[in-house]
Amino acid sequence: MSEPKTVQRRIAFRKANRKMPTRRHDIQVEQVRHTNPELLTKFTTETGKILPRRVTGVSAKLHRKITRSIKQARAVNLLP
Repeated sequence: MSEPKTVQRRIAFRKANRKMPTRRHDIQVEQVRHTNPELLTKFTTETGKILPRRVTGVSAKLHRKITRSIKQARAVNLLP
């Protein structure tokens, strides 16, 4: 495989192909619910955006549940 032509392309290639962070096993699936806003705020930024999986390091199944719970908590005004 040949090298990328420019420095910017090389940087972008490395960012796109980096490894996922280590898996988080400190979160139980039972704790993730919309009535637990303290836990859900760990997965949002200060502006309220949901952090991606590659940042949080959770599994895809758990990330879908977290996303659903965050949206439910927003609907009942537990999260901004």
